[in-house]
Amino acid sequence: MSMIRCFLLLGWVLVIGTLLSGCGGVGQTYKNLNMNFAAVQSIAVMPFENLTSDDDAAARVRDAFMGMLQATEAMYVLPPGEVQRGIERTNVRVPEAPTADEVKTLGKILNVEAVLTGVLREYGPVRSGQSEANIVSLSLQMMETETGTVVWSGASTQGGITLSDRMFGGGGEPMNKVTEKAVNDLLDQLFE
Repeated sequence: MSMIRCFLLLGWVLVIGTLLSGCGGVGQTYKNLNMNFAAVQSIAVMPFENLTSDDDAAARVRDAFMGMLQATEAMYVLPPGEVQRGIERTNVRVPEAPTADEVKTLGKILNVEAVLTGVLREYGPVRSGQSEANIVSLSLQMMETETGTVVWSGASTQGGITLSDRMFGGGGEPMNKVTEKAVNDLLDQLFE
């Protein structure tokens, strides 16, 4: 009987550990309560700052975010070429982190109510011992173009090595699935 109890206890420990492990969407959200987000009809998504070792990661995540934001039909997302044209016309020095004045000028030239910037902190595989899994960590902020002030910011980290990955092996979820989860988490934060 004690052998059966031992296996049951081990089973419960594994179930609870699996539920509590891994990187979830632990995000911090700021939302300006005075902002009328319904008034945002169009938005320019700037190139994301890339703090990872993968040179193309920020462009891939930006593209995924833009497509999923457009799919919500909550606002029109300017195509990347139009955003780039606005960046060039306004001589934005650092497109990943425009100043308040540059945001106001971009708003007039591109005819948008908001500008969104992002920082990609992690993207790709992480290792712990013999285990490996994909992770995405992304922070975004939205500035309204009338004053250039930040009206929303959010962060999400998805993926990583879970307890079951450590115990039983496995490579975690594919990169596109982890990216999709991070973007969905940020969209949920934006529209809540």
